[in-house]
Amino acid sequence: MSIVEEIRFQCTECGACCTGAPGYVWVTEAEIEEMANFLKVTTGEFKKLYVRRVGQKLSLVEKKNFDCVFLKDKKCQLYTSRPKQCRTFPFWPQLMTPKGWEEAKKVCEGIGRGPVLTKEEIAAITF
Repeated sequence: MSIVEEIRFQCTECGACCTGAPGYVWVTEAEIEEMANFLKVTTGEFKKLYVRRVGQKLSLVEKKNFDCVFLKDKKCQLYTSRPKQCRTFPFWPQLMTPKGWEEAKKVCEGIGRGPVLTKEEIAAITF
């Protein structure tokens, strides 16, 4: 697997990564608590409204059109408290190849924008 040599990325908050085919946004108990606090609801209320169990894991629910439940007017309503899976996009291992990066670029307008990111800056985003 070849790593992308030069990475430019600056999130435009366009919401494109929050739409599309059905899928999962995996969440932890700590992330659920943070999102619930952001929305000023209990974790129990949050889970009842926004979380589904998939096997042994927890995922955010989706709208009928498969958009994230927190996407409104192309903006994330939880942007500052969004789960790690969302915060780390597009730096997912499967996208960090030249082919994967090009595929992600078709969906994400932030790829190719902004300054070149160092490995340290990417590590700060992904961990």
